Amino acid sequence: MRSFALPAAIALCLAMTGCVTSRGLHTTGTMTGAGKLAAERSLAEVQLSPTAWPSQDWWVAYGDPQLSSLIEEALKTNPSLEQAQARARQAQAVADNANAGRMPQAKLDASITGAYLSKKNPIYPPYVLGTFAWSKSILGEFSWDLDLWGGKRAEWEAALGHGRAAQIDAYAARIELSVNVARAYVRLGYAFAQQDVAEAELKRASQSLDVTRKLVAGGLDTPQQEHLADSQLASAEQQKVAADRAIDAARSSLSVLLGQGPDRGLAIERPHMLDRGPAVLPDKLPVDLVGRRADLVAARWEIEAANKDIKAAKAEFLPNISLSALAGFIAVGGSTNVLQLPARQYAFGPALSLPIFDGGHRRARLAVADAEYDAMVARYNGLVVSALNDVSDQVSALASVRQQITLEKRAVDDAQKSWDDAMTAYKGGLKGPLTPLTSRQQLLAAQQRLAALESEQVDISVRLVEALGGGFDGTAEVADIDAAKARQASTTR
Repeated sequence: MRSFALPAAIALCLAMTGCVTSRGLHTTGTMTGAGKLAAERSLAEVQLSPTAWPSQDWWVAYGDPQLSSLIEEALKTNPSLEQAQARARQAQAVADNANAGRMPQAKLDASITGAYLSKKNPIYPPYVLGTFAWSKSILGEFSWDLDLWGGKRAEWEAALGHGRAAQIDAYAARIELSVNVARAYVRLGYAFAQQDVAEAELKRASQSLDVTRKLVAGGLDTPQQEHLADSQLASAEQQKVAADRAIDAARSSLSVLLGQGPDRGLAIERPHMLDRGPAVLPDKLPVDLVGRRADLVAARWEIEAANKDIKAAKAEFLPNISLSALAGFIAVGGSTNVLQLPARQYAFGPALSLPIFDGGHRRARLAVADAEYDAMVARYNGLVVSALNDVSDQVSALASVRQQITLEKRAVDDAQKSWDDAMTAYKGGLKGPLTPLTSRQQLLAAQQRLAALESEQVDISVRLVEALGGGFDGTAEVADIDAAKARQASTTR
């Protein structure tokens, strides 16, 4: 009869679990497949190549050894990377702790306590009542939650998912840092180009003022023209000061990214980055992009972790059994030996937990897990849409700025010819000295616009590298997630 007692109790518990149910609670989020997002028309004019994904050391393609050394230095010394890596280690420690909770637990306690025992104390033997006595114990304990429905395992797997996401986020931080160093380096190059133009304009404005003053002194021009020339000189001086400051600011930004003091930036020389040419995109871009962007892979792991949290929350609606055992020695009295057979004590047995009424606590926890899953799915869908549009926007911007550079180079060539013609006319006595100086001003303005466009072109190409994942390859990670989902679906069926 006794052999049927435990199964009967379990059956009764299963029948009573209807009191606390997850009925009516479920998720509503559906992940958007990148292949369903239309991009053919937007990328129709772009060259495709299966090898167009950025490499891990993508910055080498810009042909500037100083840039490579700066990025490598930043990846070793930047404090933000240390923070990201610490968060990844913390997430892994949380997963290890969750896994430890699934394992059998055992411990050994030994204690000795002295106390005066009341004569009315019913716990201790009569021979020690009313005296000061020592209570001695050596006890070993064992416990194990059987986790019948896999709730503890699901919590551990959820923690693992969060840990994988944190590891991917740490890698994403490396990509972001390398991109930020490259973009700050581009700004430094543009600041030097601005300085060149500002110095040339300052020289031109100074010559123009000298010529104008001579003309005014000879009665060939008016004081108004002298004031105008002096105003242009003041503006040129301001542009020179601003260009010098832009160099200092760019160097300071690089010092911060390198995790160094401001003196480190002073040693950074003028950049010499190469033009990488028109954009070339990988074929099967929308589909493969989800495995090439760290933010998308991390989001996938967060969704998988949220799914495991739901499973853990559902397991709390079901009964569970845990085992416990205790064995050891307990003795009271100063002369009593605790290590003797009569002092032994032991206990063991299973424990059954059954949720009947909890005021809606379990349903609330499951509702939170469902909502968290839906939020993660919505975030992922937004990231997918943003990622594909980011690539398309950078490609369009790069094509536009390259076209603008072609037109601006023509403007620079025309301005150069105008200045050459003006100089020839001035040397031949056909034009006054101000004519070539005016043409020079137009040439410098065109050169400044060209420098800005060329700087923007390199900056956009760096952002395109970032949009394409910055050399990250998480296709194996995505395959792991898909395999885990397939196994879970098979188990559920």
